[in-house]
Amino acid sequence: MGVLVREIINFSSFWRSSTFSATVEPTVYLLAFGFGFGSLVSTVGGYDYVDYVGTGTVATAVLFSSAFPGMFSTFVKYKFQRTYDAILAAPVDTEELVTAEALWIATRAGTYGCAPMLVAMVFGLDPSFGMLLVPFIGFLAGFGWACFGIAVAARMSSIDNFSYVISAVLTPLFLIAGTFFPIDGLPEWAQVVAQVNPLYHLVQLVRHAVFGLEAVDLVHLGVLLVYGLLTWRISVRWMERRLVV
Repeated sequence: MGVLVREIINFSSFWRSSTFSATVEPTVYLLAFGFGFGSLVSTVGGYDYVDYVGTGTVATAVLFSSAFPGMFSTFVKYKFQRTYDAILAAPVDTEELVTAEALWIATRAGTYGCAPMLVAMVFGLDPSFGMLLVPFIGFLAGFGWACFGIAVAARMSSIDNFSYVISAVLTPLFLIAGTFFPIDGLPEWAQVVAQVNPLYHLVQLVRHAVFGLEAVDLVHLGVLLVYGLLTWRISVRWMERRLVV
């Protein structure tokens, strides 16, 4: 709780820039793809294309606002600012530190993830009660991606090395997540990879929450829960090795 309170107070000094970067980029994707391809493709998978992209970019916003802060912010705090060394001098262990950081990032991600959906509502997406679940879905997925980012930060020796993770891991997963087009048209190997892609399950869960939940959503939810638990334990273990000598 102490670490969470510190993060909230600290966030008040830079919330404008953080909110801008976390919400504007996915919104630009929504407008560009929704109205760009939307002028060529009217419906995809039984949905209006703007609605399809509007729900899909929620996952993009969650990814951008959780994995990136998990990587860059964590690296700066322990490598340059030595913030974590100062916190660990208090009666706080690494597990509490990592968990509090991930929970705070996930809370922000769940909030920021709603921005593209709100923009899509302006352009015709019909409101539904299922939309009330979206912040909670974003929080759950954001926790897993935040822990992923923290784990990556714990293994990197230079901030420049994050380029490998972004280009070789996050970008391919982003492209086969079903955000802008169904995965049915992809090669079979890509469809198999999509099934173990947490971002794909996030897209499907958000889309079904908005348009109507299905039984398969229990599988999507289960994948996000397992992913969050797995990355949490890995991030704690790797950060302990980095911070506790």
